Amino acid sequence: MTNTHILSIGFPAILASSVHDIKNSLTALRALLSQLETVYQDPKPTEFRQLEFETNRMNNCLMQLLTLYKIDLSQFSLSIDEHSAADILEDVVAQQSTLLSLSNIQLITECHDELFCYCDNALISNALCTLVNNAQRYCQSKVLLSVVQEDDYIVFCIEDDGKGYPENLISSDYKQLPQIDLANGNTGLGLFFTETIAQLHIKGDKRGFIMTDNNSQFGGARFKLYLP
Repeated sequence: MTNTHILSIGFPAILASSVHDIKNSLTALRALLSQLETVYQDPKPTEFRQLEFETNRMNNCLMQLLTLYKIDLSQFSLSIDEHSAADILEDVVAQQSTLLSLSNIQLITECHDELFCYCDNALISNALCTLVNNAQRYCQSKVLLSVVQEDDYIVFCIEDDGKGYPENLISSDYKQLPQIDLANGNTGLGLFFTETIAQLHIKGDKRGFIMTDNNSQFGGARFKLYLP
């Protein structure tokens, strides 16, 4: 294939096609893990549980890349419905249970049962899982995942007791890709994805957004997702 042919197709399209292929292979791998799960009796080996978690994390990352690609082409639409905020938190905790069992990190949740929000449940859960996972990587011992209502917004908040966000990730505008810090693993892509998804949630004259700071009640990072 010539360079001219590659340019005519477009690198984003080639990347998206490659992501699809990787995702298909990953789906086959996850199916194989499910079959192998019947071989092991509880408690499963630590390595097996770690493999389960990492494959799920990779699947979430690939889904985010494909979603951003479709949004860029204006080929994506949300699936909005009313959801219990408590149910969304339960889903996030369930997806993080493997990592929690492998560490001594405490994941605390706070939410009133009567809180509901209109959102794309799958995308919001995916985004929160990524950010909770990041919080657990950088915290010392605990992460708080909470939901409250502030005026006309439902606010999902993630706080930890780590060292806080680096300066390049503290901002109220993630419409541009943040500066990537490969040395420390601080790409900010999870924040960029979440901001992009939040912006698609619109109700009247209000639009979703995110905020980050280092004002956690535990002394570390604090992330807030606002949904109208």
